[in-house]
Amino acid sequence: MKWEDQERSSNVEDRRGGGSGGGSGLPRIGGRGVGIGTIAIALVAGWIFGINPMTVLGLLSGGGAPIEASSPARPAGPAPAPPQNDPMAQFVSAVLRDTEIAWQQVFRANGQQYQPPKLVLFRGRTPTACGTGDSAMGPFYCPGDSKVYLDMAFFDTLASRMGAPGDFAQAYVIAHEVGHHVQNLLGITGKVDAMRGRISERDMNALSVRVELQADCFAGVWAKLSQGGKIRLEAGDIQEGLNAAAQIGDDTLQRQSRGTVVPESFTHGSSQQRMAWFKRGLDSGSVQQCNTFDAKQL
Repeated sequence: MKWEDQERSSNVEDRRGGGSGGGSGLPRIGGRGVGIGTIAIALVAGWIFGINPMTVLGLLSGGGAPIEASSPARPAGPAPAPPQNDPMAQFVSAVLRDTEIAWQQVFRANGQQYQPPKLVLFRGRTPTACGTGDSAMGPFYCPGDSKVYLDMAFFDTLASRMGAPGDFAQAYVIAHEVGHHVQNLLGITGKVDAMRGRISERDMNALSVRVELQADCFAGVWAKLSQGGKIRLEAGDIQEGLNAAAQIGDDTLQRQSRGTVVPESFTHGSSQQRMAWFKRGLDSGSVQQCNTFDAKQL
């Protein structure tokens, strides 16, 4: 993947030098304290599936109630841009800028204006509008502040523990989270959240799968459009992306973690589904082809 000549995004905040900033208390749900065991489950689920653990905590505690972070310390003023001599941070900035160019093009073609998300680099813990973010959660998007949160140590985990190495695999992760931002701008996130507590957990899981597969498809749309810009895909890049989608499929992760697969508990989709929807976006380059909600077969 050739990205070095791509311009950098100005929407990257580097909090890595500012300490954890996360506060010491436990998150609270609906005014009730959450036990250590519940938090551990949420963090593991977040790390494995890429779910915002604040959502997991809500589900584990009955769903629907707002999450309250216990007074996390907010960063004092805007975080600085990442340093020029940090190759990985520059890579992230280049990929984010490429997603901005692609989605600006899509929104403009539909008579709308794209508002790009901020991408926050952090280590350990950091305050977010969705509660205190922890690196164990893996990358996640918070619709409350329109920011993507990323501890770049996750890329090492992606390669060494999850079997998905390569720079395009990393770019796919970023593009997937930006896909959630696009969903937020389109009003999809709000409509899905409004269903929480009104339908069964099983139906909510099925709805979550459609949300995540659409974000995969949106990542594929970006990959298609990026080929016309300064980022150049090389032989094997697409396979890296497809492999990353496969390695984080619910069935693959469940099989690796507990030896059995429980489809009704899926929240992101199977490996085959994730690959198929990423490829659908990649082949078409069309947002209209990413309507997972009306699809009879995922």
